[in-house]
Amino acid sequence: MPRIQRILSFFFLIAVVLAALQCARRGSPTGGPKDNTPPVLLKAEPENLTTEFKAKKIRLYFDEYIKLEDIQNQLIVSPPLKYNPEVTPQGGARKYVEITLKDTLLENTTYTLNFGQGIVDNNEGNPNSFLTYVFSTGTYIDSLTVSGVVKDAFNNKADEFISVMLYEIDTAYNDSTVYNKPPNYITNTLDSTIIFQLKYLKAGKYAIFALKDESKNNVFDQNTDKIGFIDDTVSLPTDTVFLLNLFKEIPNYSLKTPNYAAANKIIFGYSGGNEKLDIEALTEIPDSISTLVVKDPEKDTLNYWFTPFEIDSIIFKVTNENLKKIDTFTVKTRKLVADSVMLTPSHRNTINFADEFYITSNIPIVAMDTTRIAIFNKDTIAVNFKAKLDTTKNRMSLDFEKEADEKYYLNLLPYFITDFFGATNDTINYRLSTGGYADFGSLRLNLAGEITYPIIVQLTDEKEKLYREIYVSEATALDFNTLKPGNYLIRIIFDSNSNGIWDTGNYLKKIQPERVIYYPSVIEMRANWEKIETFTILD
Repeated sequence: MPRIQRILSFFFLIAVVLAALQCARRGSPTGGPKDNTPPVLLKAEPENLTTEFKAKKIRLYFDEYIKLEDIQNQLIVSPPLKYNPEVTPQGGARKYVEITLKDTLLENTTYTLNFGQGIVDNNEGNPNSFLTYVFSTGTYIDSLTVSGVVKDAFNNKADEFISVMLYEIDTAYNDSTVYNKPPNYITNTLDSTIIFQLKYLKAGKYAIFALKDESKNNVFDQNTDKIGFIDDTVSLPTDTVFLLNLFKEIPNYSLKTPNYAAANKIIFGYSGGNEKLDIEALTEIPDSISTLVVKDPEKDTLNYWFTPFEIDSIIFKVTNENLKKIDTFTVKTRKLVADSVMLTPSHRNTINFADEFYITSNIPIVAMDTTRIAIFNKDTIAVNFKAKLDTTKNRMSLDFEKEADEKYYLNLLPYFITDFFGATNDTINYRLSTGGYADFGSLRLNLAGEITYPIIVQLTDEKEKLYREIYVSEATALDFNTLKPGNYLIRIIFDSNSNGIWDTGNYLKKIQPERVIYYPSVIEMRANWEKIETFTILD
């Protein structure tokens, strides 16, 4: 007997003996192995790939009891229907799925119903993945295909449930069609992949889009949806694999109705990016009253501050100088509590050698007295520092050299700051400590390949929160020192307009977002590690 046959026979004998021993054991039955088999489609009425389709109901029969899961998100009908079909059973188990069509179907059109992961067996929840039912109201089934990949233009991980849409470029199509009309064909990446494939298409010329369709209405809403597009026309048939970068546009300018946020603060919310707005009170305000307009550093809001006075309402004129647009609002007084100054430090207890220490205020700071600040180390020796007031971010930074295994005591005496209302602080004490150099790791990053400078190299945590950043205008080694132990991602932004930030795209202006790439793996850093990584960047 050949050697391989003897080995197989030996293992077969062991398996038989083990099975016999298992049968001889006493105890409660385990229920047998877990069922990992998805439900199998036995037949469809009308049959799949039916032509000259005229039915109003479709039934799909399976070999076991099934149920529906998240079918409202999982079922994708292409071309989209005005009214979603009714799908049963809802909340029960049967051996069939029934689809009731509520729309009048287009003539000579191939339709696909992709059920995604929405049909699962009743016991274990195994899905019949991406089951597709296809029919045509004409005499043949269209058979062309478009495939590609959807990625997020900025984030490393793409969103789930991305719609990919094809619009036929005919006499009715224009750049605004995606805003107000559903596509000719649609599919969805669902929650399992970034790869898409549109099937059963007819020959022609198309525009292709990706959409994070928050409203699930199959059209683009600039205020809520992300969009991705390619500049070129898609001509079918094609064997091109398309890449769609998904991004959120800066919305068009709009101004929200202003309202009181506190007794002496009115907020003017707006959208539209870095629009230059001028706020003017048309109501006569006494000369003794001080006013100040400050941009909120965290959101698109202008804060209108004013010192206390009695008034029923104030009429404002808001001018958008770029668009030459003027809005007028009447804001009625509300009885609210006045804000009191709160100072928030950037660090508590510990600080990294490379970190900046700053204190943020909730009320605009108009003055800072650096003679009311003292910093000492653990030996009570005074530490030199530089103080700076940033009125844009409404924070005060204290820059001082930090040594290893040291403690620092920051004493802020009364009258250190004066806010817009003339209020000052009480005594504030902060205690900070640094670790030893051996508590941290160091990373040197070498860049290789074809690189167009300038670039922004960012170090983030695994949730893509920014940790460190270096602006690079020419080839050089990049050092990220004193890194806390943990896992990091590297993100590179190609700053094509040299403005120091990532710029998103705009569909109507045919502007793609600035290119962003990530190092292909997570970088682990441990205490006292020195690591060198090379990032080869390809075109």
